[in-house]
Amino acid sequence: MRMVSWIPPLLNGARITIGLTVCAMSAGVVLSLFIALGKMSKNVILNKVCTAYTFFFRGTPLLMQLYFIYYALPSISSIFLIQTGSPGADRFIYAFIAYSLNCAAYSAEIIRAAIQSIDKGQFEASRALGLSYPQTMRLVIIPQSIRRLIPPIGNEFILMLKDASLVSMIALADITRVTRNIEGSTRSALVYIPAMVLYLVITAIFTFVFHRLEKKYSVYE
Repeated sequence: MRMVSWIPPLLNGARITIGLTVCAMSAGVVLSLFIALGKMSKNVILNKVCTAYTFFFRGTPLLMQLYFIYYALPSISSIFLIQTGSPGADRFIYAFIAYSLNCAAYSAEIIRAAIQSIDKGQFEASRALGLSYPQTMRLVIIPQSIRRLIPPIGNEFILMLKDASLVSMIALADITRVTRNIEGSTRSALVYIPAMVLYLVITAIFTFVFHRLEKKYSVYE
């Protein structure tokens, strides 16, 4: 019966975990599109900047990035200090920024690979029709790339969902933080059982969603 009383706080933690993952992934994918295009650009400066961005965020641990954004940046300058009046909201925003920037670096490589997998004849045909490079990317290449993006982006989403547990290190009340709080107050390690089951359920749901999307769009491939 004691496990039943743990369900409500764990579900509140799940709300934070899912919300952070969805928001950060959405923002990260949008940002990653520009980074991917920048890495493919013939502009040397833009290419180098985007390459350095992905190198930094892919080459350093996510937890270290989270610590840097949450602890170091506000101490460097007050302009990086986020104060909404709610400590929980402040931590969520810091985590959102860290996870979005990290996601953008990984997703940029996924998008770049998907775009480059499109046959070069598509580019040539588009230019023959009088389309500019931006029009070609927006109307021809990117729509075709989306179908190939779904599986790896889905995998990235699931990885981020599980990596969201790191936000417990800055006291954001996600599933992991709530689980540790319950264990500390009840002295019962059994709380990890419903917590892991909850992670499995959430992961299974989103895995199913991405699988359905993949099947839906693969028929047009």
